[in-house]
Amino acid sequence: MRLRVVDLETSGGDRTSEILEVGIVDVVVEGAGWVALPPVTKLFRPRGGISFHAMAVHHLTPAHFCDDDPHCDEYALRELFLGQPADVMVAHSAKFERGFIADTAHGGLPWICTVRASKNAWPEAPGHSNQVLRYWRALDLDPALANPAHRAGPDAWVTAHLLIDLLRTASVEQMIAWTSEPRKLDRIPFGKHRGKPWAEPPEDYLRWMAGQGDMDADVVAAARQELDRRAGGVTGALAVGGDAG
Repeated sequence: MRLRVVDLETSGGDRTSEILEVGIVDVVVEGAGWVALPPVTKLFRPRGGISFHAMAVHHLTPAHFCDDDPHCDEYALRELFLGQPADVMVAHSAKFERGFIADTAHGGLPWICTVRASKNAWPEAPGHSNQVLRYWRALDLDPALANPAHRAGPDAWVTAHLLIDLLRTASVEQMIAWTSEPRKLDRIPFGKHRGKPWAEPPEDYLRWMAGQGDMDADVVAAARQELDRRAGGVTGALAVGGDAG
């Protein structure tokens, strides 16, 4: 089995942005365990500008690109992903990568989101970003491959090793299921009602949470489930699918 870890750096923070860099690390079985293969990275020249906020994250500027660098399109992504077919796509906060990579670019493979998997496997972690988990799990990574953070190759390398660590706790199939199903939340995780059971907040607050398109999908699902419970329905838990990222 080949698990393909992918990380993207983009020209901005929304879906109209362009892919600037793709990092890929394949995780495969070798001997008695899983190993990460050497990372592959590819730069793509944007057609438009790069936001200063994006530059501040990944430090990619127009000076990194030359006229010979290709633009990113589905054909370029298909070349990257389909040359050596994989079985599962993996990303940390996969909702982001899935917003830029069409299913046709990788053959319609299932996804694992290592954010969602880590929240299920390690709910006690101090945070679930790949860098927080890298140090909390004491991953022994070569700095030449794992740094700098927020570049596609190093981030994919870190995520690949988080995935290997997760595979000691959960199966590939379990992580695919965690990615596609809302995670059960017993209490509200933030805001003025933080720590309260879902049965306590007023209905208008729950309706506000349920209507936030950019909110954690698990929170939205829990709010909708509670609204349906109060209305005597059962559809809330199924209202939000896919990964929260």
